[in-house]
Parts: sequence; C-alpha cells; structure tokens
Amino acid sequence: MKMKGAILAGIVVLAIIIASQNAIAQTNTNKQAFAQIGAGLSIGLAALGAGIAVGMAAAAGIGVLTERRDMFGTVFIFVALGEGIAVYGIIFAALMLFTS
Repeated sequence: MKMKGAILAGIVVLAIIIASQNAIAQTNTNKQAFAQIGAGLSIGLAALGAGIAVGMAAAAGIGVLTERRDMFGTVFIFVALGEGIAVYGIIFAALMLFTS
C-alpha cells in the first residue's frame, strides 16, 4: 500500500515539473531553470527521506526507552542523524541556486 502512494506521489511531482518547466524557462535561461527544479527536488526529496528516517528511528527509540531509560542520549543521537538528511538537502539546494 505504501509503495502505491509513493509511486502516485512521484507521478504527481513529475507532472508538476513538466508543467512548470515552460513557465520557468520563459523567465530564465535553461541553466537557471534546471537549477531551480533541481533545488526544489533536492529539498523535497531530502525532507521526505528525513521524515521516513526520523519516523523509523523515533518509533524504535520509544520502544527502547520503555525498557531502558538510560538509553535516551543514544536514541536522541539516532533521531538527530535522521534529521540531518534534510539539512543536506537545503545545503545542496543553496549550492545549486547560488553558484554559477
């Protein structure tokens, strides 16, 4: 069931990219248009990946914390590492948009 939703979301994103490519290309050069599309995909997909990672790590972490309260620091680190994926997406988007 999850795979069908992911495929449907991918098709919707692809349709939006194709529809918006002409509008972006009319106002910018092709290089800038593709950089903007890439930056949007970078942030969007990184946020999606971070959400999946944090969801899985937090669910497992809650299970661990019900058994052993002393593992809070370790669980916190694993959840924070998952959130770092979104930060990488923002950094790559900034690099794509602000470099020539």
